[in-house]
Amino acid sequence: MAEDKPRRRGGGRAGAANRRGTAAIEQMPWRIPVNTDRPTEPLAEEGVQAIHDGAMRILEEVGIEFLHDEALALFKEAGCKVDGTNVRMGRDWVMEMLGTAPAQFDITPRNPDRKITVGGKHILFGNVSSPPNYFDLEIGKKVSGTRAQCANLLRLTQYFNCIHFAGGYPVEAVDLHASVRHLDIMYDKLLLTDKVVHAYSLGKERVEDVMEMVKIAGGLSEDEFAARPHMYTNINSTSPLKHDDLMIDGCLRCARRGQAIIVTPFTLAGAMAPVTMSGAVTLSIAEAISAIALFQYVRPGAPCVIGTFTSNVDMKSGAPAFGTPEYMRATQMTGQMARFYGLPMRASGSCAANIPDGQAMWETSNALWSAVQSSTNIVYHAAGWLEGGLVACPEKFVMDCEILQMIQRYMEPEVVATGPEDIAFDAIKEVGPNGHYFGIDHTQERYENAFYQPFVSNWQNFEAWEVAGGIWTAERAHGVFKDIIGNFEAPAIDPGVRDALTDYVERRTAEGGAPTDF
Repeated sequence: MAEDKPRRRGGGRAGAANRRGTAAIEQMPWRIPVNTDRPTEPLAEEGVQAIHDGAMRILEEVGIEFLHDEALALFKEAGCKVDGTNVRMGRDWVMEMLGTAPAQFDITPRNPDRKITVGGKHILFGNVSSPPNYFDLEIGKKVSGTRAQCANLLRLTQYFNCIHFAGGYPVEAVDLHASVRHLDIMYDKLLLTDKVVHAYSLGKERVEDVMEMVKIAGGLSEDEFAARPHMYTNINSTSPLKHDDLMIDGCLRCARRGQAIIVTPFTLAGAMAPVTMSGAVTLSIAEAISAIALFQYVRPGAPCVIGTFTSNVDMKSGAPAFGTPEYMRATQMTGQMARFYGLPMRASGSCAANIPDGQAMWETSNALWSAVQSSTNIVYHAAGWLEGGLVACPEKFVMDCEILQMIQRYMEPEVVATGPEDIAFDAIKEVGPNGHYFGIDHTQERYENAFYQPFVSNWQNFEAWEVAGGIWTAERAHGVFKDIIGNFEAPAIDPGVRDALTDYVERRTAEGGAPTDF
């Protein structure tokens, strides 16, 4: 009887054959994709105005809770109405503050060749960030994350050219104490990658340590570091209508030192937000721009991004759902609002699936394409996410990178070029109604690069696939993962810089790192 699920192979003949030759897979070169498609805009002009007015009324009449004393003092200084921790702010002031935020900016990591541009028509993809758990086909079950697993996911982050920045921890290294975890993982990240990195805004020590380590890695003075963004932080509001102490504190520290900030409300329609998607988006917009207005007040022109993480819950169980039709529409709607406010936008590649299967890929594909449709500029969790963000998976990472490369290929201008050689009238005339195009010069001159070439998809017919071992997609992805890790070469770094990073981590570890409550 045929099996109804993929078979695991522990390295037998077929598995070994699959892994041969993938140490240097053919992938697209490093580039910053440009999305030239017109955005999908489900809202009419009056719909945009309705969400804007709703968000402004929330800020004016209901207010946002800010659990941060300095933020409250700053709002009061700016003339906002502060009652305890509740802040109400006028729309004119909010719009004035948003008007100082840049529509586009660059972030330059330790390797200037990996500089990224956030905003405009650019779209950037990042790795999965922050799951506490890990799953791969070799282990075969969900386990708590470790430093070694995190390092391997960082190697994938560095290896794939379609991954443009290294987000938070690709998986939480639960085997490291929380007081020093940020030091060890940032050390690994800065040695294993040379791409833009992220700081968690979870207390002053963590964000300040990361900024100092980024300075050391880039060989930067304080003035050079603060002159332009070299890293970023991402925060979530505590929906509904609340910003917590530590995240606001971290963002204020980043803003004052010129580093980039992403504000991403995590609003689930039917649970932490209204059940209607327009209501959920309205709540999300109010939460995001209230914080961005504060950061602009503190440092006009601070590089800020408005994020969306608006989806729905399963009303039968209360579990979060991702890649749904409602998620896609909410992302598109938020894209319209981001353009209305003149802010770059962040979205996510997400799914609710528990393993790297068909559900995982159709939900993630829906999420990624909704990012494209909404003219998103920076896509978090674009590779490796499972179980609503609770699990990181290397096979899923590899499979997602196939989608990302396809999206990048879709955006290349030569795909839709219309010059004489592209229209190919002479070739059409040469072949006529009775021939074929395989052997003509027009094809022979172009066939090697004419179409997208996959690195994990299999285009054989069933019989050829079966003879080759009948290897399912996730198994092929596992082979690619193992080959990449086995042949990985870390990017170059000056030995003196590496030693300085080592010294910094050792000193801060001896000092106790960041305080914890356990």
